[in-house]
Amino acid sequence: MPPDPKHPQRRRRLRLDEEERIDAGGDSRERSDRKLVVLSALEAEIFAFKDDEVNNEEFFLDESDIIEEVALDNEDLPDADEESDMEQVEEPDDSGHIFTGHSGELYTVACSPTDATLVATGGGDDKGFLWRIGQGDWASELQGHGDSVSSLAFSNDGQLLASGSLDGIVQVWDVLGNQRGALEGPGGGIEWLRWHPRGHLLLAGSEDSTVWMWNADRGAFLSTFAGHGGSVTCGDFTPDGKIICTGSDDATMRIWNPKSGENLHVVRGHPYHTDGLTCMSISSSSTLALTGSKDGSVHVVNISTGRVVTSLVSHSDSIECVGFAPSDSWAAVGSLDNRLAIWDVEHSLTRSMCDHEEGVTCLSWLGAFYVVTGCVDGIVRVWDSRSGECVRTFRGHSDAVQSLSLSAARDCIVSVSLDGTARVFEVSGLQ
Repeated sequence: MPPDPKHPQRRRRLRLDEEERIDAGGDSRERSDRKLVVLSALEAEIFAFKDDEVNNEEFFLDESDIIEEVALDNEDLPDADEESDMEQVEEPDDSGHIFTGHSGELYTVACSPTDATLVATGGGDDKGFLWRIGQGDWASELQGHGDSVSSLAFSNDGQLLASGSLDGIVQVWDVLGNQRGALEGPGGGIEWLRWHPRGHLLLAGSEDSTVWMWNADRGAFLSTFAGHGGSVTCGDFTPDGKIICTGSDDATMRIWNPKSGENLHVVRGHPYHTDGLTCMSISSSSTLALTGSKDGSVHVVNISTGRVVTSLVSHSDSIECVGFAPSDSWAAVGSLDNRLAIWDVEHSLTRSMCDHEEGVTCLSWLGAFYVVTGCVDGIVRVWDSRSGECVRTFRGHSDAVQSLSLSAARDCIVSVSLDGTARVFEVSGLQ
């Protein structure tokens, strides 16, 4: 089964990973076909029996018709009351607020950096929504996209929201959900969106191997950054706004001058990644870029020189998320091998490995010491990076968590899932 083109890259990787596991265990469809053949034979006997009844003819079973006799133990059969109790068991839900306005899978979430209750979500129903934590009576639908909404980002001053879709269109909205304009140009789906740290310049990475930059206030195209040989899967401005870093499915990272459009460095080959990049984080000092890849490796690159300064090779499956701690000295790395690694970047040491039931899809730092993870098993967990212990577990989702975002007050985590819901979990006290 080929990956559905309406799903963003992470969704595609998860589904392909699932298909590989099915292939390893044999083709389940063949087994199902064999069962159907048996059922069809039984149904033929039943229908013949029913026809005889309709014709008021007597029907008898001969001993030769009996294939096998099975003894039933009444103690093994639940009574009606027990079945009723089993049906009433509810799955635990630790969320304080649930948004259910979408009609399909959710892929992306962004919390306003200035408004503690304002949240944006987007997904496979080709829609985005603005809604408020604790205010279930208000939501603003972001209409106009012709394909899955794959990326959302608030400007750093909280005044504008950008939504990117697999239709290749970026739309800009105010915080009430009024459309400010549509930004066109990319020839493929939008992989990610990032705002300049001190203005309304918007950057977007596309499946067509290019990166685009616009002035969102004027709706004006500014520059295209071309050179990658595959989908541009991750990227960002440095926190000082002076440099752009981008990563691609072509296994390279490129470093750009945003003013001139010049490609300053290309990072590729040994000792860098051997497969496509999936995620990136840039240090608060604007000096280091941390990148993860489908090959299971993580590398730190000096942005000024374009050289790999250290590497982490501790994972056996695709790296899905990375993030520098606020101090830049530590970093968190999540992988589909079911582990979260806490990495001492300064000393190139793995401090702890945090085991999950299934693959880690997204993460976010909560202050200096705690890390929140979203997982394929639908659970959101909080980890103490110093001890590697799981200090909080949040249940409620029934399918893989795709994205996390921390509220402006830093007291709530909002998660979105393939189950079609967004859930809010309180994390106050874990700063």
